[in-house]
Amino acid sequence: MTKRIQIFILLFLSLLTGIKAQVQVDVKIDSLELYIGQQTGLTLSVTLDAKQKLRMPDIKKGQELIPDIEVVEVGKLDTAILNDGKRLTVSQAYTITAWDSAFYYLPPMEVMVDTTRYESKSLALKVYTVDVDTVHLDQFFPPNDIMELPFLWEEWRMVTLGSFLFLLMLACIAYLWYHVKHGKPIVRFIRRKKKLPPHQVAMEEIERIKSERKWAEEDSKEYYTMLTDTLRNYIRDRYGFNAMEMTSNEIIERLISENNEEALDELREIFRTADLVKFAKWSTLINENDANLVAAVEYVNQTKIEVDPNAKPEPEIIKETDQKRLTQVKMMRVAIGVLAVLSVALLAWIIWRSADLLM
Repeated sequence: MTKRIQIFILLFLSLLTGIKAQVQVDVKIDSLELYIGQQTGLTLSVTLDAKQKLRMPDIKKGQELIPDIEVVEVGKLDTAILNDGKRLTVSQAYTITAWDSAFYYLPPMEVMVDTTRYESKSLALKVYTVDVDTVHLDQFFPPNDIMELPFLWEEWRMVTLGSFLFLLMLACIAYLWYHVKHGKPIVRFIRRKKKLPPHQVAMEEIERIKSERKWAEEDSKEYYTMLTDTLRNYIRDRYGFNAMEMTSNEIIERLISENNEEALDELREIFRTADLVKFAKWSTLINENDANLVAAVEYVNQTKIEVDPNAKPEPEIIKETDQKRLTQVKMMRVAIGVLAVLSVALLAWIIWRSADLLM
């Protein structure tokens, strides 16, 4: 029984040895000798069954295999298929260099296949120093002159564009500040409408007064105030003097050279009645009010200037209100603040970028 167990153990160990022998780890170096700073290739190859899991050593670019032996480059994994896909050979290439002259011992590289660790063989590397003639340093390589780097527009293009944008921002700030200081809006909102001749304006106002006859019945003072104001506005626009600021007698005296006697008589009667109603609290009758309204119409018709139907109508310009102007001034102040912040940030970037390019 004991011999059978021993035989079984020997067979099991032989089987394990056969399985382990299926994994082959090999490492090769392109050159066993090099000078300081030269580079050489190092290749790690692992042959294993396709069903086995392989984990290569975690070696990164810039890492030292051993002190003074640095990995300059790590290549991509290369896999070769063998025996109709039953076997694989995985290779990993490394580029190494040395920074000191010495004889180096490169220890075995380790890989993991499934849960078993395998090692490659060790290597030796001889690194030689470069002989330097310390007495005649300039014999072969004389000192170089200071090199003037050429101006590259591509490097300064963004700085130049940023500078133009900065100057444009300053110009905008100055322009806005000028308008804010003088209270001038940038955009003037001007509404245009067709300007009617003075007699048409007066006739439309008289028609409106006529349609609201209750004023004549309930408040004669309001009625005659509106009627005389309509006539004063007509006289101002028709003859070009400010009749709104003149008394009735002053208006009549001013119109003596302009109107005929019949038209002035009608105007005197309207003004006389209006003055009595407004200042002497005179009470008028409905037919008297109607007569004065008709007299106002007659006066306008007798003194009006007919407009040439072929003439181009003159537009009446209505300018913007003070509220709109103040709103624009506030918006300009906000714009100045925003542009000031952006221009300071842009100037800081231009200075930083210019200093970086000049270094």
